[in-house]
Amino acid sequence: MNIVQRAKAPTPKFFRVLRSIGLAMLAVSGSVIATPVALPLAIVTVAGYVAVAGGVISAVSQITVDNSSSSVQANKEIQNKARDGD
Repeated sequence: MNIVQRAKAPTPKFFRVLRSIGLAMLAVSGSVIATPVALPLAIVTVAGYVAVAGGVISAVSQITVDNSSSSVQANKEIQNKARDGD
């Protein structure tokens, strides 16, 4: 299964929630970094790390696939190929 198929496949509920949390972390840290007010360097540094963590969490959660649905989809594809070949 390649990356595009994994991204399009159904994601388990836990990882959908985790993806949303990662996107929220990314949004909040991005707004802290882009604030026009001068913030202490430590806050901006932590916001940068939170942005990276949020991006990684979201990316990993997006490509996590529910095994039961992916195996069902794979079986359907095999059956379709076998039917077309006959």
